[in-house]
Amino acid sequence: MSRNDAKFSIGDLIHHRLFDYRGVIVDVDPEYQGTEEWYAQMARSRPPRDAPWYHVLAHDATHTTYVAEQNLAAAPGGEEIRHPLVSEYFDYFDGNRYHARRPAN
Repeated sequence: MSRNDAKFSIGDLIHHRLFDYRGVIVDVDPEYQGTEEWYAQMARSRPPRDAPWYHVLAHDATHTTYVAEQNLAAAPGGEEIRHPLVSEYFDYFDGNRYHARRPAN
């Protein structure tokens, strides 16, 4: 599976279906990249490991999350994500999605 097969991409706003929080995608793994121990402890719904997983900045939080695609839904635009790392990853928010920072040469 490739990033092109993923439902979401970097900068997309999401809603976590199980834990009811909003966030923004900062990276996409085509399949699960964590440890067996983390999966056993944290992925209690046992989402598929061979489907996309996402690194997410959670709204009104200081941590990031690692979430299986099956637990995410698109979130409506309009409201920005409040997270201290947003400016590290993105240049601006256009009202619907974030646009990734361009690397400095």
